[in-house]
Amino acid sequence: MQITETATEGLRREFKVVVPAADIEQRMTSRLNEIGRSVRLPGFRPGKVPMTVLKKRYGSAVMGEVLERTVNDTSGEALKDKNLRPALQPKVEITSFNEGTDLEFKLAVEVLPEIQPMDFTELKLERLKPEVPEDEVQQALERMAKQQRKSEPVERAAETGDVVVIDFKGSVDGKEFPGGSAEGYSLELGTGSFIPGFEDQVVGAKAGEARTVSVTFPADYGAADLAGKPASFEVAVKEVRALSPQPIDDSLAQAVGMEKLDELRQSLSEQLERNYDDLARQRLKRTLLDRLAERHEFAVPQGMVDIEFTAIWRQYEQERVRQKSSGDPEPEEAPDEEKLKTEYRGIAERRVRLGLLLAEVGRSHNISVTPDEINRALTERARQFPGQERRVIEYYRNHPEAIDQIRAPMFEDKVIDFIIERAEVTERQVPVAELLKDDEEEAEGEAKSDAKAEATEESKAEAADAAPAAEAETKEAPKKARRKKKSE
Repeated sequence: MQITETATEGLRREFKVVVPAADIEQRMTSRLNEIGRSVRLPGFRPGKVPMTVLKKRYGSAVMGEVLERTVNDTSGEALKDKNLRPALQPKVEITSFNEGTDLEFKLAVEVLPEIQPMDFTELKLERLKPEVPEDEVQQALERMAKQQRKSEPVERAAETGDVVVIDFKGSVDGKEFPGGSAEGYSLELGTGSFIPGFEDQVVGAKAGEARTVSVTFPADYGAADLAGKPASFEVAVKEVRALSPQPIDDSLAQAVGMEKLDELRQSLSEQLERNYDDLARQRLKRTLLDRLAERHEFAVPQGMVDIEFTAIWRQYEQERVRQKSSGDPEPEEAPDEEKLKTEYRGIAERRVRLGLLLAEVGRSHNISVTPDEINRALTERARQFPGQERRVIEYYRNHPEAIDQIRAPMFEDKVIDFIIERAEVTERQVPVAELLKDDEEEAEGEAKSDAKAEATEESKAEAADAAPAAEAETKEAPKKARRKKKSE
């Protein structure tokens, strides 16, 4: 085999590869002999079919198979011979071949860059330690007590604060609309969980009573086809139930599987602390990625950047479609798509560069995710789907690319932890409000950057699974934590 480098531009390499005709003929003969040992043809004993007959019968099909295998094998050998690590699948173009002649093809590939990670001991980072206020624990207890209230049927008209069990059917312009009806629905009056005005018109109703409720959907209602339109609901009250308050004492703890209120209070405090510690870790992780991006500048494979940019832009367009279909107001000024594309391409390049860096750190320090760790994570994932655990596990077992989605963030976290262990990290106690304030300010500043682009694309290089998902996680996690806090 003859390998000639024909072009070099940045990380892109092109080679002309020539495989001698004798090599092709040998591979062809070997494959036909394999077939001849098992094929059954009329007039010939098994294993005794002449080569001329095999070539005539199977030659064309076998030639295609041999060429494909030869190109794959020799491409790998060529890259290994040149000590190159491809970033993506090489592109091959056969430029010359006829039966009995040499095989000549062009091999184009982008290679992974040489990366020299910085000395991580030079990094200076700050880890925030949030202090969970006691009043937040008390608020969590009050929310839990509200959720644990018991209700009893009453023989009177419904009052604000009662729960009514209703059947309802809604219509707009005389026509029923999707999602506008339900049976046996429990509605707590006074919570404002329904369309404005609905609950007020049910107050005073008794069990067995039917009412027609007339309301108008808000102008900013999520479904654009209903926003601002008047609607009519036929409501049948099946039952009126009065809620009894749940005292915040040992009985509340027992209602959730504990013995004493102090035990429940301690558990809630620890859970809140874990939530805020997770938020603080994501903030530290984001800061670390910013520092790494500042300290490392090297060429990245444009093919990988293209894949990442395509994923980001696809998500952006999907979000635009979602906003339009949900009736969200259009921006006063249409966005400059070319400017956005330039911005998002910069984000894609940053992600690929960080991914390559983290992958190189993991590779050079033998950091990996063990099968046992994957199995534990898979089990934890399956538990999120009660009753379907077996199906979830089977799905992941049958789809290796789905397993990669579990492995990638675990690998990232291991590499991030490895770097943090070597950095100079100081800790500072902060009120929760400061942690949330800092994070919200950062999130606002990043609203048009990484926070809009969470998805990553797979590639042949392990690097493609590294920093992109890490960045998406660090940008999105604070928003999730704030939503969680508000909903508790």
